[in-house]
Amino acid sequence: MKRRTQVEGKTSRRKFLSGAAMAGAAMMAAPSVVKAQGPVNMRWQSTWPSKDIFHEFALDFAQKVNDMTGGDLKIEVLPAGAVVPAFGLLDAVSQGTLDGGHGVLVYHYGKQTALALWGSGPGFAMDANMLLAWHKYGGGKELLAKLYESIGANVVSFPYGPMPTQPLGWFKKPVAKAEDIQGLKFRTVGISIDVFTGLGAAVNALPGGEIVAALDRGLLDAAEFNNASSDRVLGFPDVSKICMLQSYHQNAEQFEVMFNKTKYDGLPEQMKAIITNAVEAASQDMAWKAIDRYSKDYVEMQTTDKVKFYKTPEAILKRQLEVYDEVVKKKAGENPLFKEILQSQIAFAERATRWEQDTVVGRRLVFDHYFGPNGVAKEL
Repeated sequence: MKRRTQVEGKTSRRKFLSGAAMAGAAMMAAPSVVKAQGPVNMRWQSTWPSKDIFHEFALDFAQKVNDMTGGDLKIEVLPAGAVVPAFGLLDAVSQGTLDGGHGVLVYHYGKQTALALWGSGPGFAMDANMLLAWHKYGGGKELLAKLYESIGANVVSFPYGPMPTQPLGWFKKPVAKAEDIQGLKFRTVGISIDVFTGLGAAVNALPGGEIVAALDRGLLDAAEFNNASSDRVLGFPDVSKICMLQSYHQNAEQFEVMFNKTKYDGLPEQMKAIITNAVEAASQDMAWKAIDRYSKDYVEMQTTDKVKFYKTPEAILKRQLEVYDEVVKKKAGENPLFKEILQSQIAFAERATRWEQDTVVGRRLVFDHYFGPNGVAKEL
């Protein structure tokens, strides 16, 4: 009896080891099968000129995905206009003309006005990073999917990359009051179209690569785009020497990474997980790079390009908020999804911004202590 048990034990052990070896071989062979099929290639387009730092951000994201997948997914990113015009990105990705793209949600304003709530406005005192917190944890992700579904867009969207507050814009002379904007031919996008129209401007929504030429030819009197690095490389200092800083028209904007949904749904689950984490890694890296590059170009525009920067007067900022409130009330009355998203943002913002205002210490005092007229930084 004992011998039989030992024999059975040896037989079972041989079967176990044999099975384990076969399973291990199968696991080792699986990647080889994937490799044999070759990498997944995707052709993307950004909504930015190739020289803009925004296109660099798009390339950065693609490189992260390419590296993190070990080359199993290869994304090629073309600049604006390579396949479709900048404002044609959503249609091109949805229809499969492109596999994906890099841009901003406000560029789809003409398709569904509620898309502009991802960044085109004051954010109810949230900055862009807080708005991304609402998107991930406050219901925004589900609302965005619902929004795209409502217009039949066959896309999967990943908002990422929090932007700093954008300037009011470039002008021929400083603006001191809201009335100074009346009658100006002005470039902006998203809900800001309605806000600046409400301020009395004649608005023309142009892609980033077309703004400076329009200013140079007199088709625009003034314009806003985004940041010191983009504005400098696109040539704004060549056509204007006056830039008004700080505004509520795009106080909490972020970028968007967009996939064709059919293409995305066909990817392995592991690859989808890598993409999700690559989005968040690229988001933080972009924020860090922006601080470095924007601050350098801000100095260069003042010293080399002789641009004069002015703070937007508080009277204009208050008027912006008043007009914005009128605009969103009207849009919410016309569009149930707009109202649903608006209420979701307000509920999150009231809690999050109250916490921030009570918790985060103001940094102006410490800035003046070290770098003001009597700053002590040089003594340290």
